[in-house]
Amino acid sequence: MESTTLAAALREAAAILAGAGVPTPAVDAELLAAHLLGESRGRVKALAFTDAPVPPGYPELVAERAARVPLQHLTGTASFRYLDLLVGPGVFVPRPETETVAQLAIDAARSAAVSGVTPKVVDLGTGSGAIAASLATEVRGAEVHAVELSPLALAWAKRNLDPLGVHLLHGDLRTALPEHDGTFDVVVSNPPYVPEDAIPNEPEAAEHDPAMALYGGGKDGLELPLAAARTAARLLKPAGYFVMEHAEVQAGRIAALLAAQPCWRNVATHTDLNGRPRATSAVRTAAHT
Repeated sequence: MESTTLAAALREAAAILAGAGVPTPAVDAELLAAHLLGESRGRVKALAFTDAPVPPGYPELVAERAARVPLQHLTGTASFRYLDLLVGPGVFVPRPETETVAQLAIDAARSAAVSGVTPKVVDLGTGSGAIAASLATEVRGAEVHAVELSPLALAWAKRNLDPLGVHLLHGDLRTALPEHDGTFDVVVSNPPYVPEDAIPNEPEAAEHDPAMALYGGGKDGLELPLAAARTAARLLKPAGYFVMEHAEVQAGRIAALLAAQPCWRNVATHTDLNGRPRATSAVRTAAHT
């Protein structure tokens, strides 16, 4: 890049990123500049109408983004609902579609609170802590727990969740929290669910998201999602609420498997922001697992 003004640099960066196949080149160009300037994206757009200079390091960041390094790894943050989370190499970058899953868990926790209960909630496989952080900040008085197995992801989750008072556990979602069996009002999970032979299309995911956070186990990717469902059945109170994210192609299979078990009722499939079947919920019966 040889531009000397911010406006010209933004135009050149957008062209470079578009040529590299980045889905939102102009937005990413502005966000990279905003990161370096310590300003909002709106402020960057305003500065582009002046003779503002190019911030130092901008061409290098644009080149890394053109190489499909995730934007969030370059800025160190990811937006999720009302939060800016700290993220980087070693942790799954939270996606917009997961915000729908978080909303379902938040609504269920708020319903429990209306009944005079201090809602007790756990996020199984918390990753960066996105869902747990949303619950802690959006459900007044909730007791929020989070479980993560990856040491790298756990380090990022700790930075995001410790200030919010979330109880973070380094553990396996398959065996976590036996001392809390039958005590939770809500269990939510965005477990790894990609089938073993399905490689993500986006280079950002395929090359930078940790495999441990992507692949659910088995040809259908359902080993960890079904393990999360078993753990949820163990942890929930009767009438407790479970919701889990999954791939759209897994929706029918997961709903059928849960509906066939006496420990679940009111099994429902939920669509994401793009109208795709992205999550399944169920209510715990009084039956044994």
